[in-house]
Amino acid sequence: MNTGMTHRVERRQTGMVVVALEGDVDLQSSPEARRVLLDAVAHGGAVVVDLSKVGYIDSSGIASLVEALQKARQGGSRLVLAAVSDAAMRVLQLARLDRVFVIHPSLEAAITGDR
Repeated sequence: MNTGMTHRVERRQTGMVVVALEGDVDLQSSPEARRVLLDAVAHGGAVVVDLSKVGYIDSSGIASLVEALQKARQGGSRLVLAAVSDAAMRVLQLARLDRVFVIHPSLEAAITGDR
């Protein structure tokens, strides 16, 4: 059963953008996730991706995250992950991307820069 994916984008006064993904980030929903993430990165400020409510993420979803990270680095901004769900963390660890992304334990820690 595919629960689908929803997202929420919150622009902070500090210029930071918080993108919260929720549900399944898979082949069906990853084009939307990619669009939302790249749009947030194009904004130019720091981007925090809240993965606390992601129940499932596949390689296409991971590819969207990696592409957004690369675009952020190219543009001189930063993209970090926050409150990564157990399911998403397992996939990141399998791909060894938990060493590539800056991962904060909570959204609050990501916003304040605490690790």
